[in-house]
Order: sequence, then C-alpha cells, then structure tokens
Amino acid sequence: MSKLKPETRDKLKKVSTATLATALYKRGLRSQFIQDVKPLAPREESMVGEAFTLRYMPAREDLNQLTVFRNPDHPQRKAVEECPPGAVMVMDSRKDARAASAGGILVTRLMKRGVAGVVTDGGFRDSAEIATLEMPAYHSRPSAPTNLTLHQAIDINVPIGCGDAPVFPGDVVVGDNDGVIIIPAHLADEIAEEATEMTAYEDFVTEKVREGRTIRGLYPATDERNLEEFAAWREQNGR
Repeated sequence: MSKLKPETRDKLKKVSTATLATALYKRGLRSQFIQDVKPLAPREESMVGEAFTLRYMPAREDLNQLTVFRNPDHPQRKAVEECPPGAVMVMDSRKDARAASAGGILVTRLMKRGVAGVVTDGGFRDSAEIATLEMPAYHSRPSAPTNLTLHQAIDINVPIGCGDAPVFPGDVVVGDNDGVIIIPAHLADEIAEEATEMTAYEDFVTEKVREGRTIRGLYPATDERNLEEFAAWREQNGR
C-alpha cells in the first residue's frame, strides 16, 4: 500500500469531493465518485485515507452459516483486524443493501484501531449506533440482516468496484457530506495541490457572488481584473 504524505492528507481534508471531481475530470477520469452512498452523520472535516478493500460475492448457503465467524481468519473479521490505522476500509457489496456489510461492533473496532473511515455500497446494521461514532461511515441505507444472508466475504485488499467506482488498494479515498470519491494513488499529491488552489478561488468567487457580482468573467476567470482582485484577496486572507 502506498503511503499518503501527511501534507497531502491535510490538504485533502479541506477540499470538497465536488472540487476533486472537477480536477479528476480534467484528467479524463469520470467514474471516480462512488454512486448512491451517503454519510450516516454529517461531518465538518473530510474523511481521507488510503483504500483497504474487502470484496463480497453472492453467498452460497452451505458455506455461509453463523459458525464461519468462529474462524479468526474469516475474511470479514480478518479485514477488520488488519485494516491499517489511517486507512479507509472500502467494501464491495455489489450495490446490494438487502443484507448488511457490517454492524456497530465491527465498525467500532475499526474506529478503536485508528482507521480513518469505512465505506460500503451496501448497508450497515446498527446504523443509528454507527452514526454516533467519531469515525466517518458511508453506506447506501440501513440494513438489519446479517451479511451472511446474502454476502460471502471472499477477498481482502484486491481491486474492487464500489458503487460503480474502481478502487485499487492504496488509492486515496476522500469523503464529505456529498459522498465519496476515489483518487488514483499516483495522482494524489498533484490533485491535492490543484484542488487546494481551486478551493481558494472558489471561496473568493462565492464571496463575490454573495455580494451580488455577476459570474460573467468571474467563473470561470476570463476577465484579468478578477484574477488581479483574487491575488489581492488571497494576500489579505492568507490564502
């Protein structure tokens, strides 16, 4: 797994998934936003971490009895105990929330181990409990049935699809109140820098639009005078 630079992590915590989506779009990457997942509770700061993945396949009933959890090497349990601190655990549940991907106890264990967040394109059981935890969690909707009902955990830390987005181990996962986006690991530093610059200009634009300014020549910046004003605004605001 690639190691995310602390300065890159800090930058990504302060930019939106919308801004990141635009930066990725410029590079021809149009399918990096995980579809149909949302945070269980609003967050003031973005979730950021390297992807550590778990893949589910359709359950085969004779292999998915409750007794499988007695095995300490069961892939779901093993993933919870091996996901590195600072990483985000991303689960491929085949966009099927009819059975849970995990529940409150496992998500609490991830939090206590220092994991940065958890994402599934399925659902969580104990969702009201998970919503109170300090660690960000994203899912499609609440789901009470145990994962064994429909999902068989089969692979750890392999390339997966989550909500139609490709996720490779070590990719950078960013989540805010809009949802979750995946940044290819090799682009993380430059995307973080570009998004930071974009955010500064967007904050300037928002301030001017709230003052009643037209977006013509301002957004995008096609009038040189707006860029000059932005430079002065940045210096004044320490941006």
